[in-house]
Amino acid sequence: MYQFTEDCMTGIPMVDEEHRQLFDTIYQAFILSNQEENLSSEVKSLLLVLKQYAETHFKHEEEYMKEMNDPELPRQKREHQEFKEKLEEFPLEKPDGSDGKQVLKELLEYLSRWLYHHILGSDIMIGRFCTKVDSFEFTPKYYTGIAFVDEEHAELFSIIREANELIHRELLYDKYDEIIQILEELKDYTIHHFQDEEEYMKRIGYSGLEVQQHAHRAFVDRLNEINLDVIDENQQEYLEELVEFLRNWLVNHILRLDKLIPSE
Repeated sequence: MYQFTEDCMTGIPMVDEEHRQLFDTIYQAFILSNQEENLSSEVKSLLLVLKQYAETHFKHEEEYMKEMNDPELPRQKREHQEFKEKLEEFPLEKPDGSDGKQVLKELLEYLSRWLYHHILGSDIMIGRFCTKVDSFEFTPKYYTGIAFVDEEHAELFSIIREANELIHRELLYDKYDEIIQILEELKDYTIHHFQDEEEYMKRIGYSGLEVQQHAHRAFVDRLNEINLDVIDENQQEYLEELVEFLRNWLVNHILRLDKLIPSE
């Protein structure tokens, strides 16, 4: 849980190196918290380093996304703020003792889970929105060799393609209910697919199951965030970017993770 692994690689050297450093700092703090009876000054120093390094990393990441005109930047900023606020909940002057030690462990577990979830759900897509992809066709390059997985992936592509065609077909106020319906269909089918995929990985004892579960939860969380009722302006642009995100995330997930799943 506390280690930077290959599935966290974004392909952006600066981002990957800083992610690795964040994981290393969290891991060092966790090790020290287990070794000491009380919260040591070393642990508190590491927490201070973590706060400062996270701030620096988020700044670098946001500047990089701004330079690339990445449309996911506002969402990234919100998630970065969440991480920083959670760190602030643990005051460095908190008294030592068993209570403080337990709070520290819970904080470190939360931060490592958050970071892993954030990388797989958001950071992994940095820069992948800069080139528009027009094709929504499920082609052989996405085949995993697992029949039911490929069939379900093809259906997900089909639903996303249908959503894209609907968004571009007519005026927004004429298609609002249809868009809501197809997005709900996409969410339901995605959850169904992830469940099928995870059951298969459990059955074959696949070592990458936990990574897949984190990625799946991150994507479902993104689907659950969709709320067209609060998008008063630029709704068409929002929907176009949303469909682009869904398509690109699915492509990235298949090529990076699903194609590694062995067939029986």
